[in-house]
Amino acid sequence: MMFPQSSSIIQIVRLSPCILRQTVRHYATSHALGTRHTGGRSFNTLLVTLTSPIYTSSRFGNVRIPRSISTKSCHTHDESTITIWTRLMVITGILTASWHLYNRKPGVFLIGEVTKTELGVAELPRDGNEPKAQGSRSIYFIDALNKEAIRDLPKETALLTSAPNVPPRITRDYPVLLQVPLETKTKLVQLINSHKYEQWTFNNTVPGPFIRARVGDTLELSLTNRDETGNPHNIDCHAVLGPGGGAALTTVSEGETKAARFKLQCPGLYMYHCAAAPVPVHIANGMYGLIFVQPEKETLPPVDREYYVMQSEFYHEPPERLDDGKPSPVVEFSYPNALREEPDVVVFNGHEAALTRDSPLKAHVDETVRIYFGNAGPNLTSSFHVIGSNFNRVYRDADVISPPAQFVQTVVVPPGGATIVDMAMVVPGTYTLVDHAIFRLEKGAVGYLNVAGERRPELYKSAEHDPPAPCVGCKLHP
Repeated sequence: MMFPQSSSIIQIVRLSPCILRQTVRHYATSHALGTRHTGGRSFNTLLVTLTSPIYTSSRFGNVRIPRSISTKSCHTHDESTITIWTRLMVITGILTASWHLYNRKPGVFLIGEVTKTELGVAELPRDGNEPKAQGSRSIYFIDALNKEAIRDLPKETALLTSAPNVPPRITRDYPVLLQVPLETKTKLVQLINSHKYEQWTFNNTVPGPFIRARVGDTLELSLTNRDETGNPHNIDCHAVLGPGGGAALTTVSEGETKAARFKLQCPGLYMYHCAAAPVPVHIANGMYGLIFVQPEKETLPPVDREYYVMQSEFYHEPPERLDDGKPSPVVEFSYPNALREEPDVVVFNGHEAALTRDSPLKAHVDETVRIYFGNAGPNLTSSFHVIGSNFNRVYRDADVISPPAQFVQTVVVPPGGATIVDMAMVVPGTYTLVDHAIFRLEKGAVGYLNVAGERRPELYKSAEHDPPAPCVGCKLHP
């Protein structure tokens, strides 16, 4: 990378808060502004000049930072960016050790997703006037989404898992170019015992694969359209900051492949889905999944088992009559039913038997189970509940930064939303996953968690010493 010799201005293009503090520290080091690498001296004054029409200066110790007093709304991009920079610049001086986690090669910098600014270095005059940038060396930074900026970023292919499985937690402490290959195709599935249905899928599963990433990663989504119906598809990822969540960059026609890169800046559990027109139809037919973006410093405690569960509805017409007069085993999508928000089927993980006959969840007494739960909708709000257990920890709305709620019985999850719940299993037996809008049980919304282990009579037993006797035909307590 060439460093022009014109002025002491660093031009930072779309710099993320995470990398900003690393960049400033590196700049201070390279200009002998006082670090433990140059004799342990303290910082000189740093002057940040933001590209806003009006600003004023405020002093924070030995750092002077112009703060915007623009007439724009506080919700605008410029205002929020300035606020973040003001806060991060103050704590820049403590981050020497972690620089090389982000910059594996000198002169190559990882730049993120905000706006352009200029950073200069100057002495703070005693008269209080605005200092002028001094020196003769410049460093020019480039957009991280360009190939030149990420060519030395470690590449990693994401480990994708089908529900109910979850990839292992990420243990690395540096960002990567995380490559996620997805493809779309249709698939005929046994939706309920009596009917089959053609689902639209990501990677041939409903829900689509679980993606695990880390804040700071550059997500490279490649989407291949193998849908022989001719429908276009794309990806709107709720973890992506930008118009359409990436949909406009990933729209593919039949036989086409596109790739796009997005800097992951927000930790949490997010839904992704197809947003090609008509969007509700693509979601209603099965095109959705979850992505978990771990914080840079993991905040969730380790658990024994992790599972991936998504709730969704399906809308279908009555089965057509075949030539022999019998009803067809295959039903087709019903737009009128979906428009009236009257689902025919409500299920976990894409079909009625997904968490019952086919693959019930499993655990053992004294284990802690974590469920990454999402609601694809497209219409109904879920009241997620596990019969026989309380959620010891609930990360409401998949907020993994705030402290979790404790000992919660039922969690409300809207369409397009997600949550993370932890359960401590203390008694063996079968626990039942439901939407506590309980009539949805009759439409398929049920799953089982089978817990093995020794009985705990001091915690759970019959007063008459009789064995458990579930009611005949009960779907809740098998």
